[in-house]
Amino acid sequence: MRRRPVTPEGAWAELAAGNGRWRTLRERHPDESAGLRRELVGGQHPFAVVLGCVDSRVPPELVFDQGLGDLLTVRSAGEVLDEAVVGSVAYGVLELGIPLVVVLGHQACGAVAAAVHAETGHGELPGPLRYLAGQIRPSIDRTLRGDACVDAAVTANVRRVAARLAAQAEMAGRIAAGKLAVVGARYELAGQWVHQVG
Repeated sequence: MRRRPVTPEGAWAELAAGNGRWRTLRERHPDESAGLRRELVGGQHPFAVVLGCVDSRVPPELVFDQGLGDLLTVRSAGEVLDEAVVGSVAYGVLELGIPLVVVLGHQACGAVAAAVHAETGHGELPGPLRYLAGQIRPSIDRTLRGDACVDAAVTANVRRVAARLAAQAEMAGRIAAGKLAVVGARYELAGQWVHQVG
């Protein structure tokens, strides 16, 4: 097994390098060997938690060019938090000692667009989608319209979700001690690149 990063900075550097390989079509598809598969039966040691959207165009292992055992991925439409999502992220941090949590939003997010359209009076969402829209609603800038509103809401939602996770008591303590970072990021579908959004 290759050496995995143990610091927040090292983990982000590895993700950024992997995204660079993905963008330039130089993927390595690491950590997929038969030997590693046998080794992982005994336990896992991922170096980052990625909370991403369910969108089929943004699979974290691919956009960061990582393999088996590298990432603990949690996915919900629009990166919306509920108890199961928060608990899953916390499991990675508290039980597995992962040093980095990335909240990964993306360009043209359908869940965010649906929330924006519902908020701006373009029809009511079906029942199961109302929870998602309600969670995304605080990130909508009502002074913007159309695609600009959706795009701004994607970034604002990432920042809001990252801040909510960082405020969890157990995670806040690790952040204060320098053992954990919670980072907001965006994946741009047009250029396949990931960048931090603060």
